[in-house]
Amino acid sequence: MRKTVYAMALAVTAVTAAAQGVMTLDSCRSMALANNKEIKLATLKIEQAGYQKKEAAAAYKPAIDFEAAYTYNQKKLALVSEDQYLPVKNFNLATQSYEYSLVTHPVTGEPITVNGNPIPSQVALLPKSALTYNIHNVFAGALTITQPIYMGGKIKAMNEITRYAEQLAMSMRNSKVEDVVYNVDAAYWQVVSLKAKHRLAESYVKLVESLDNDVKAMVKEGVATRAQLLAVDVKLNEAQVDLTRVNNGLVLSRMLLAQTCGIPVNSQFKLADEDKESLADTKLRPTDINMNSVYAQRSDIHSLELATKIFDEKTRVARSEMLPQIAAIGAYHAMNPNSYNGFANKFGFAFSVGIMAKIPIWHWGAHNSKIKAAEVDARMKKIELEDAREKIQLQVSQASFRYQEAFKTYEVTCANLTKADENLRMAQLAFKEGMSTADDVLKAQTAWLKANSEKIDAEIDVRLCDVYLSKVMGELKL
Repeated sequence: MRKTVYAMALAVTAVTAAAQGVMTLDSCRSMALANNKEIKLATLKIEQAGYQKKEAAAAYKPAIDFEAAYTYNQKKLALVSEDQYLPVKNFNLATQSYEYSLVTHPVTGEPITVNGNPIPSQVALLPKSALTYNIHNVFAGALTITQPIYMGGKIKAMNEITRYAEQLAMSMRNSKVEDVVYNVDAAYWQVVSLKAKHRLAESYVKLVESLDNDVKAMVKEGVATRAQLLAVDVKLNEAQVDLTRVNNGLVLSRMLLAQTCGIPVNSQFKLADEDKESLADTKLRPTDINMNSVYAQRSDIHSLELATKIFDEKTRVARSEMLPQIAAIGAYHAMNPNSYNGFANKFGFAFSVGIMAKIPIWHWGAHNSKIKAAEVDARMKKIELEDAREKIQLQVSQASFRYQEAFKTYEVTCANLTKADENLRMAQLAFKEGMSTADDVLKAQTAWLKANSEKIDAEIDVRLCDVYLSKVMGELKL
């Protein structure tokens, strides 16, 4: 919740800054994070994982369901095809038992038979109508409760999977955030770099224009040739073309930054760092790197660790298929017609409780193969994690060397610029004293332009290398 409020506050601050026309690096990051579609999708995946976690937790609790059914039958239900006659027994005092009452011969006293069967003298009538029931309209309903008791560890494993899945979704979002922040920083410093080169190009044009005016005056006085003036004019034209190119690149880079921040590409804004004279940090960051700390901060490593845990739990889910599953069940039934008291055409109610058990016995190795496949997936994820650790170690080492190299290059360009400034000053002084030609000044100006341009590139390279090093070390957070 605190992170959400903080992000919202940053977004509001960023929008306010953009409205005022001045954008800092933090405000650009905030706008990009607030408007980036991939981050919005990653946030929704976190929300989805949270619901799946709640769904898995519900499996611990009893499930309550209600079912109802209605059936129309064309015919009635008849238990007999016709009226039935059942022989009855009478108590015989002589034998002290019940005996069938049979029709006997009046002379011999023997039972009379028909087709070998004796004929009872008394029968009980069961009419067909009494055993015929109206089942045209049948209603049934049941309220059931199912409480899992032991599912082979499947429920616990599924809860662990959804818990890790929620953390994985958060980790994936963090990776997206790092990518967006890195892209914003690159676009931001590109604009700052081109703005600095734009100022440099303007300064260079002014230098060449000043020299051009001086040579024109010298030509009028006859102390300079027309060829020298043409050479200066060519340099002036080249400088003006370069200024136009830098200006176009600056416009396009601003459009790229605006698109990255999620604002209209034709937005007019100014960056807080674009008018700074020095663009690089003058202090070299510590180069001692603790790889265990890097692994703990890298979102991709955290994601792979969570994925490994998820596949371990999937192995337990597969193993649960080979274990007994026990659940308690209870139900409250309603039927119409019901047979609880006769067969009446009215609702009858009753409840039932019981225990259900499922014990796998033999499936021709299917369950065992499923477990082995899950174990292979888990081992594959562990290998991926080890491989990622090795690659990240190399990546961090390369980024560290690149950063140190960029900083050394920056220091060299600073020294070169000092020399180029002094060289230009001496060349201009010598030209005014008539001790050097316009070509010498042009060469000094060109060297000065190159030194300044290289210094700007080195400053931006230090910034970008520092950002990249922070990213590979897992420190690039908002």
